[in-house]
Amino acid sequence: MPSYLSPGVYMEEVDRGTKPIEAVGTAVAAFIGYTEKAVDVRNGTSNSLKGKPTLVTNWTQYVQKFGGFVEGAYTPDSVYGYFANGGSVAYIVSLKTLGISDDTGASPAKAGVASIQDKKKNLIEFASKTTATTGKKVEVEIKTPTPPAGKPEKEGEAPKDLAPTSFTVVIKVDGAAIETFDGVTTGKGDSNITNVLQTKSKLLTAEVVGKAELMPVDGSYALEGGDSKISPVTLADYQGSVAERKGLGGLEPLDDVTMLIVPDLMSSYQAGEIDMKGVQSVQQSIIDYCELMRYCFAILDAPPGLMPQELKEWRNTVNYDTTRAAVYYPWIEIADMTSNKGGTRLVPPSGHVAGVYARTDGTRGVHKAPANEIMRATLGLEVNVTKGEHDLLNPAGINVIRSFPGRGIRIWGARTLSSDASWRYINVRRLFNMMEASIERGTQWVVFEPNDQFLWSRVSRDVRAFLTMVWRTGALFGTSPDQAFYVKCDAETNPPEARDLGQLVVEIGVAPVKPAEFVIFRIGQWSGPGA
Repeated sequence: MPSYLSPGVYMEEVDRGTKPIEAVGTAVAAFIGYTEKAVDVRNGTSNSLKGKPTLVTNWTQYVQKFGGFVEGAYTPDSVYGYFANGGSVAYIVSLKTLGISDDTGASPAKAGVASIQDKKKNLIEFASKTTATTGKKVEVEIKTPTPPAGKPEKEGEAPKDLAPTSFTVVIKVDGAAIETFDGVTTGKGDSNITNVLQTKSKLLTAEVVGKAELMPVDGSYALEGGDSKISPVTLADYQGSVAERKGLGGLEPLDDVTMLIVPDLMSSYQAGEIDMKGVQSVQQSIIDYCELMRYCFAILDAPPGLMPQELKEWRNTVNYDTTRAAVYYPWIEIADMTSNKGGTRLVPPSGHVAGVYARTDGTRGVHKAPANEIMRATLGLEVNVTKGEHDLLNPAGINVIRSFPGRGIRIWGARTLSSDASWRYINVRRLFNMMEASIERGTQWVVFEPNDQFLWSRVSRDVRAFLTMVWRTGALFGTSPDQAFYVKCDAETNPPEARDLGQLVVEIGVAPVKPAEFVIFRIGQWSGPGA
């Protein structure tokens, strides 16, 4: 207590107000997978971000740090779909880079092109930019245009042809022309072959090693040499290390991550790096992580190429039982951004689904089930599931994505993978995640306070104020706060034996709203009021 030794007026500040509990964020995703590169844009160090969780808040930031769309990776498509569907914050963990900057010890395949003036020395050196063409025949074809006719030097002489100043580069994979670049040069400027391929080609890079005024020799040159074998990503890579801040371990210090997506697990499966048991082991590891961290929710992908009956058998085989994960089926069809030819490709739906989660949280609230919502940037589905097939999958906890005429492609399921009916719905689990995390973080001031009736009343008041705010958003069932929740913190929950152990016990009960999954109208004939 302060000392009062001389007469006077003394001013004291007394903390008797409320300690508001703020709702934590619910829409921060973490993507673990493969990218084109992993470059720290501050210093340009190659692969300096590999394995480390890195924050991005839009697609442009992702491209700067991790590159664009690349063959053999689903993470770029998933991140793009996440932002397109309403996501705004994400952490990226790149386990493997598929661009030329990969630091696995692999060296790119190369081809040298000589000049017309000196065919013994290379004028341009081409090198592979990605491992997506591993095992394929890659060729560079050089075409110089027919020289234009010039003016005769003397009257009566035939005009001399002017030397061409530009040429065409055609990049072929297994004999098919994949990329064509016209009007490129070896000189300075935007048309320089190095600049053009660096910014526009997904396959090769080029470096002018000879004199800039020289022209290359026409012909077709195959890329040779190099060792593009990259070690497959294992379960240990996904689990990572807390000490090194890599993989799942690197996410542990980030208490704001609420959604976990691993789209390139299916890339490993399709490439033959792991089998179905390997898929199960990684997904189970992700589920275990979410159970450990408590406030994180996993969005899982069903394996590709399965029909509904096969998927039901897969669900019975993996036998997941958790309240902190959901699985989505089928794969979705999107625009193929990895090819200059356009077209479409099938990708796992988890990234797009995570964006719908974020959009629903922002527009309606975390208590709204992320279902009956349109999936943006989606052109079609791998399988159009029928009503009968859906009847088979929904009770198994498989959330089906369906296409409805005139209503677009929508998520048509909102179930967790839990066998406990109390935790059947995704929105209930995520609502409790939000409330628990908010109360935990908002009551840290209570620790080491005197454990008496005054503290009990203050804690009860703050928790009631927070839950009243949650009730007003429509997240809790009841026409009044007393019907929606209760908070009990008194001598009954805190007997002397509990206080002697240093414990303060607060009992909270809430009535969450649950989705109207089955809407039933009962209709029959009525004879009228006079009958």
